[in-house]
Amino acid sequence: MEVESLARWSETNATNSSFLRILGLESYHESAPFKYRPDLNKKIILWEGDITALSVNALVHPTNESFTESSQLSQKVIECAGSKLKEELTTKIKYCRTGEAKITQGFDLPARYIIHTVGPKYNARYKTAAETALYFCYRNVMELVHEYHLSSVAIPIIYTVKRGYPPDEGAHLALRTIRRFLEQYGDSIESVILVLDANNYGIYQVLSPLYFPRSVQEAEFSRYQLPFEIGDPVNGEPIISDRRIRIIDNPQHAFQDSWEEPQDLSAKFGCSVSVGEHSFAQMEDDVDRQKLLGQPSHQRVGQPVTDIDHLTLQVQHHERYERLLRRAKTEDLSEVSGIGCLYQSGTDKFGRPVVVFIGKWFNFNEINLDKALLYLISLLDPLVKGDYIILYFHTLTEGHNHPSMTWMREVYNVLEYRHKKNLKGFYIIHPTFWTKVMTWWFLTFMAPAIKHKVHSVPGVEYLYNIINMDQLEIPAFITEYDMTVNGVRYVEQPSSDE
Repeated sequence: MEVESLARWSETNATNSSFLRILGLESYHESAPFKYRPDLNKKIILWEGDITALSVNALVHPTNESFTESSQLSQKVIECAGSKLKEELTTKIKYCRTGEAKITQGFDLPARYIIHTVGPKYNARYKTAAETALYFCYRNVMELVHEYHLSSVAIPIIYTVKRGYPPDEGAHLALRTIRRFLEQYGDSIESVILVLDANNYGIYQVLSPLYFPRSVQEAEFSRYQLPFEIGDPVNGEPIISDRRIRIIDNPQHAFQDSWEEPQDLSAKFGCSVSVGEHSFAQMEDDVDRQKLLGQPSHQRVGQPVTDIDHLTLQVQHHERYERLLRRAKTEDLSEVSGIGCLYQSGTDKFGRPVVVFIGKWFNFNEINLDKALLYLISLLDPLVKGDYIILYFHTLTEGHNHPSMTWMREVYNVLEYRHKKNLKGFYIIHPTFWTKVMTWWFLTFMAPAIKHKVHSVPGVEYLYNIINMDQLEIPAFITEYDMTVNGVRYVEQPSSDE
């Protein structure tokens, strides 16, 4: 397939970002870090397809250090390139370290060259090292493109879920690294084809406007959507901030975290960087738990954290929750419970309570939000002693049914650690594009610890994998809508013989 036949990013329509004004979001950036550059936009192509079919100057081959990666993509690249590639990899190149890139002929592929690179394994405790290694994957690939005077390159996903890398974080880093390189050395590069699968294509559609805005307005509103950390302003390389390890007198203290001493980082996340060379070796205190509690980790960077700090924060948080729980048990919440938008509906196949939220019946502009929070607490409190799941039906909702980000963040921060820990699944039924964008935003920047628990499903039928039909009580309008868009089979319980 010829590159000329593929649609350029510059040919797609800019998104309408005016909804961010309604959300009242704050910006981390005084001005747009990535300006509107039509000359760069026309170099970018988002494409879903077979990378081995592209007639490009070079394609990128994500592999492991010994070129024995078992992924479908890696095996296909090697198979299509033929035996000469295998011979060159095993007898001449032999090895490629994590973050490095090596180049060979394309052999039997339509591409002239193949650039081989090794993405990192991801471990939350060594996040900075993984980010740095992934940055060098993309940077070294682009440098080879520039060095060999190649005008077109096809780049698939270098980071993978198999290696534990969060897809959205990988996309942010990939896009900003490519953008910064093109700003400096893009004159000779005509096409960068980002070859994506179905799952990642949606992520890149949402994130690409932040790094390659298609209008001045889109660049301006990217200030509200870009994360705080966008790398250094020249190359996009992750900035490693100084961090401190918490030291306490009593190692048996109840609030001490159990850290395993990282003697060999390469064995843990596949990176050849040595401990002590970078400040990522100075770990931050229990980031995951801070996220679960809704406490932003940046508040602790560069500050000594003591056990008293931990105890004080947890006591204050628990006392606040207990005050709200007492109010929930004593106040009249019938005006909220009577709406019927939130209730328990039996249990799932594992015996876990199922909480149902009907979005269409939640009028955000009219409901008493204080009482709504109290009712949520009163409903969940007896259920969260063990595992539970939530089903949110977005069916036929309108603008007045959508809660603000500010209120959602408030609810998330009020709930205790056990609410988030024991939540085993949050299912969004009949999602829209708006829902997917807002869900991604909320989970990425406000509730990353539960991100892997949230799933979007297009119809009721998909719920039968986790809950029996006789346990699911939903309004008739949801069933009718589901039959309209998905057919009658979606509301009929699959037989046990199938």
